[in-house]
Amino acid sequence: MQDFLGTMKAKAAANKKTIVLPEGEDPRTLEAAAQIIDEDLANLVILNNTGVPIDMPGATIIDPRTSPKHEVYAQELRRLRAKKGMTIEQARELVNDCTYFGTMMVKMGDADGLVSGACHSTANTLRPALQILKTAPGTKLVSSFMVMCVPNCEYGDHGTFIFSDIGLNEYPDADALSEIAISSAQSWRALMGTEPHVAMLSYSSHGSANSDYVDKVAEATSLVHEKEPELVCDGELQTDAALDETVGALKAPTSQVAGHADVLIFPNLDAGNIGYKLVQRLAKANAYGPLLQGIARPVNDLSRGCSATDIVAVVAITAVQAQLQD
Repeated sequence: MQDFLGTMKAKAAANKKTIVLPEGEDPRTLEAAAQIIDEDLANLVILNNTGVPIDMPGATIIDPRTSPKHEVYAQELRRLRAKKGMTIEQARELVNDCTYFGTMMVKMGDADGLVSGACHSTANTLRPALQILKTAPGTKLVSSFMVMCVPNCEYGDHGTFIFSDIGLNEYPDADALSEIAISSAQSWRALMGTEPHVAMLSYSSHGSANSDYVDKVAEATSLVHEKEPELVCDGELQTDAALDETVGALKAPTSQVAGHADVLIFPNLDAGNIGYKLVQRLAKANAYGPLLQGIARPVNDLSRGCSATDIVAVVAITAVQAQLQD
């Protein structure tokens, strides 16, 4: 996958989807929107409840507070959350919020996906998605991943990888780790169109060390094999064994994954978040995400340190995810 972003943009432009950007007050969002419109990657809806006019020809601009859909969305939100005790007054107040309004657009079929997080926390993006859209059928856990594209790299798929989980689950147990691996494999298939090689990372390779931490990764690998017998997945593996054929042959000679890994599953959030940022900075990799997996419709988070270029990339990927769900 030598030009991952180029591929995503071409696919997005070939079958345009409607993507909601609920952070119309953020200058990076508006800069990204102009580029998305210029490249004709998606039909954009920009939400803004600040009262400051937005001049963005080619995009639909909505203030949730004055939208004709406000009451329709509020009534549906109240219905969805009735068992939690939500009143219509509470629903109306929530629908004034751009992220809740945007998520209701996706729920009601008025948009195909949502991208947020440039100036809001992951929790602010994820909470409405889980309350309104719920998890995808058959999914037990929502997790996050980055698509990492490392220049001049002989490893992975021409330097392209998925790193997971890098943003949500702090200390997943063995079952949660197995679910993250399975979801990440599905994300690889969806975006790359090839079969993944999933490495369950540790500081040990095939029993070279003994601890509860190592046992957790080994147990997670066994659970992946039980749940998805056809998935090419191995662990526990050290990172060098997962990536380098020579090292892999020495440390894990029976492994189908060692030396060929393109999906890297980290044992906890510390390792995943530190790992992707090291690769991004030291190897000058392009890091696309954080992307969410396990939600019923495409909703993706952004790092609050993102650039306009990052937003464009995540919108293109979100559009492709929406195409695949169709």
